This record gives sequence, C-alpha cells and structure tokens, in this order.
Amino acid sequence: MTDYKTINMKRFTLLFIFTYLFLFTCTVSAQTFTRRDSLQGGLRPERTSFDVRKYDLSITIDPDKKYISGHNTIAFITTAATKRIQLDLFENMKVDSIVFNGKQLSYTRDYDAVFIDFPETLLEGTLDILKFYYSGYPKVAKNAPWDGGFVFSEDNNGKPWIGVAVQGTGASLWYPVKDHQSDEPEDGAFVNVEVPNGLMCVSNGRLSGGVDLNNGYTRWYWEVRNPINNYDVTVNIGDYVHIHDNLNGLDLDYYVLRDNKEKAKRHFEEVKPMLECFQEKFGEYPFKKDGYKLVETPYLGMEHQSAVAYGNKYRKGYLGRDLSFTGVGMLFDFIIIHETGHEWFGNSITSKDIADMWIHEAFTTYAESVYIECLYGYDKAMKYINGQGMNVMNDKPVIGIFGVNNEGSSDMYYKGALMLNTIRHIINDDEKWWSLILNFANTYKKQVISGETVIAFFNKESGMNLTPVFNQYLQYRRIPKLQLRQEGNKLQYRWVTDVENFTIPIALKIKDKEVRLNGTNNWQTSSVKIKNLNKDVEVLKNEFYIKVEKL
Repeated sequence: MTDYKTINMKRFTLLFIFTYLFLFTCTVSAQTFTRRDSLQGGLRPERTSFDVRKYDLSITIDPDKKYISGHNTIAFITTAATKRIQLDLFENMKVDSIVFNGKQLSYTRDYDAVFIDFPETLLEGTLDILKFYYSGYPKVAKNAPWDGGFVFSEDNNGKPWIGVAVQGTGASLWYPVKDHQSDEPEDGAFVNVEVPNGLMCVSNGRLSGGVDLNNGYTRWYWEVRNPINNYDVTVNIGDYVHIHDNLNGLDLDYYVLRDNKEKAKRHFEEVKPMLECFQEKFGEYPFKKDGYKLVETPYLGMEHQSAVAYGNKYRKGYLGRDLSFTGVGMLFDFIIIHETGHEWFGNSITSKDIADMWIHEAFTTYAESVYIECLYGYDKAMKYINGQGMNVMNDKPVIGIFGVNNEGSSDMYYKGALMLNTIRHIINDDEKWWSLILNFANTYKKQVISGETVIAFFNKESGMNLTPVFNQYLQYRRIPKLQLRQEGNKLQYRWVTDVENFTIPIALKIKDKEVRLNGTNNWQTSSVKIKNLNKDVEVLKNEFYIKVEKL
C-alpha cells in the first residue's frame, strides 16, 4: 500500500471511503514489473494470432466448499497462422484438460498464462473451438471491489449470498479466458451456472431458463448478445426476487434480496430519469438486446455489463456520504449513477490496455455531473464537479505503464472528470460540446480503442489542437499553473506547464466584467487596465481545473 503520510487527514479519509481509488505500492518512477505482469498485460504472438468470437461458460459453484468446476468452450478465429496460443487461468486453479477436435492438447503453465500447443498449424481465417476444463478454489476478495475475487457471504436469513468482482486483477481469477481488454468476444457469451436449489444465479444478458437437475442443484442459463469485457462477466448467487419495469422499450430488471423487494421498488425509481439523461447525452443504451439490470451484491458495486452490481444499501450519496463535500452528492445514489455510466464508458467504449483506464473512469465520473446538470441545472453540476477537486492527489500520471497490466493514478476519476470539464470550457460552445460527446459515444460504440484515438477524435470534432491539454493532465503529475503579474496598470499572464505549446483560454473577471484571454507559455500583456491585481482580477476557476499564482 502507498504510504500517504504526506497528505492531510481529510484526503486520507476520502481515499479510504472511495470505491475506486486504488492504492499503489510505489510511484511510477520506482515501479518494477515482473514476468507475471508482462504475461498478463502484454500482447505477444500467442495472443494476437487469434480473435475470440464467443465464450460458453458452464460451471458448478459449491457455496459451502467455495469451489468451482466446469469448462469454458471458446470459439475463435485464427488471425495469423500459429501452432500455439495463450489463454489464462490463475495458477491456484487446476487445468483439468484442454480438448480440441476430440483430443486433449498439451500445454505449459507460466504463472497465470496457459500456453496451448496444437498438433498442426492453425491456418489464418479458420474458425475453431476448444474446451477448457478446470476446477479449484478461486481467490476470495479481502475487500471487494478494491481487490479482485469472490465474496462468499450470507443474507439476513442465513442463505448464501455470493458475488465476484475482478477488474484490474483479471477475469482469469475464476474462469479460463484470453485475459486482455483488447479482445472482446464479438458474438457474446453464454454463462450457465449450477447452484444449490433455493438459490438463483444472476449473470449478464438475458435469462433463458432455469432447470432443476434433480441432484440438489439448479442450472441457470444466461445469454449475452453483445461483445463484453472479460472483467464484466459475472455471477451473483442468492435468494433473489425479480422486479421488472420498462423504459420506452428497454427492459429494466432488478434482482434484489427477498427482504428488500419493496424498498428496491421505491429506491430504483431513480433509474428512469438517469437513463433518459444518459441516452440524451451519450446515445441509446448500448446493450438493449441484453436489457438493463441492477443486481444486489454483498460488495459496494461494479459496472458488470447489463448486470450492474449494486451494494449501496439503498442510500443516497456514497454509503450515505457526499464525496464532493458540497451537499450536491446527496441528491442521488452514487453507485446507481456511476456504475450505469460505465455502460457507455468502459463497457461500450473500452480501452485496449488498462494503462488507459482513464477512458473508462474520467468519462464515467464526468457522467455524474452530467446527470446532475440534466436534473438540477448547470450551477449545481459545476458545484459538484469542482467539489470533487478536493479528492485529487496529483501524485503521479493518470496514464499507467502499457503492456504490464498497470493502471495509472487513481486521479483518473476526479482529475479526469475535471479535465473534461476544462475542455468543455475551452471549446466554450455547449451545443458543440454536447454534440462532440454524443458523437464520441456513438462513433466508438462497442469498440476497443486507445487514448490516442480519443484525443484525435476530440481534436477533429472541436477543430482545436487539444493534444497538449490531454497530455498535461494525463501524462504529468502537475496541473497547469496560471501566472499573473502586474506591470504598471497592465495585466500580464502566462501558462506554466510541462508540455510545450500549451495554449488555452484564460477566463477572468476584471472589475466585474468577464474577459477571456488567449494564454500561452509566453508572457503576454492584456489591454485591460487594472489598479490592483489582487483586488481587480478574479480567475474563474469553476471553468478550468488549474492552479493560480499571482506574482
């Protein structure tokens, strides 16, 4: 864990309570990476030579033993001729056999990587299927969703209540998979799970049936009809009851513990105005074929595609707290809004490498203020998003190290959202801004992209060179500093940044008159006359996430 002795107690408390502020062992400059990191995060020929088309997962989960057994049938297309591919399964899990064309394949294990050898070369363009049989005791999370693993719990009636969250840790923690964000199964997935009678398994997509196997277990069948992130695939097991609703043809399904049914009906009324807002700003819900679900879980929450994990205990804010310290955060249920925002940013638009996880988290955190603006207006949205600035650490770059399964700073959330708010006000044209955001969500809908793609799109759509802006906020620890000084009765100004050619507007109020100046890294002089820098000049910081230094 990072030693945060240098930060004040308020920030320490924020880090402790915030769901997604991951703690790191050291700074990026001092980090070392292992072969295991490279095997999990890297793209080598054994991974790039095939494209997964579909997963068909069929498993049994024993709640008492905390044990999984079964197989994953993997359909894939060979993209480059090969005799060897890499799949992944945590090394504490047992590989029982791997079967291809009715014969067992040989394989070698290297940490969590499973290298599979074929008797003959797989030719480019061919569609093949293999079955990967496995079993074992999956890792149990100590504090989900901050650390990955299963949560084996009980409800208030003593019945098993189980969930799993593996973002960052890896989906191969509990099932065999090509464990890299760059490859989603284009044709979706089947998730078929056997659990003890009296319990229900809720997974992603649509429920296609449940069958009593007459052996004390029931098999539940779920089908995902869209591409899906590996870490989004989930299972939730409990004494669930089902609530169904509909929003303009979109199925809304809620699976909650039996005792919470009436409470959930009232509390989840927030879902409809949220979805109406997000669909207006970000486009149609991306996974309509799979429907929208909230599933009550024994951990706080996670953006599992079409099966959003909900554990905020039917409270407003974040477990009853306002993470913006403005009061605005108590107007909504943080987990419902944030995790649903991920359906557009993270689940629909996915980063190729988790080093670019800011694509998921910056846009989704920004979506919180979008929701506030939809329901309560611009001023409250600005109050909320700027209040979030108290959570920013500016400890290290937001972008992580590529190829080693490494996320950057937890500032990807709040700093990332404030960066987007800054860009909105650089553009200074809300009609253009909302059009840009909508086009972005629609253009890359259900695609896996890089950070460079995002920046190029924003440059093109805005007609501006925003690359230095993105680079300053994402690649460097420090935020832009606006320096102001007075020479005689003239105001002088410049930006101090790590990147070169940093050019964005400066929004000021000079003697109660709003002024926008074009700031660069060089000192410039305004034609506006002032008498006293400190008294006459106010920087409109609500529009830009910056530091201000009056010299």
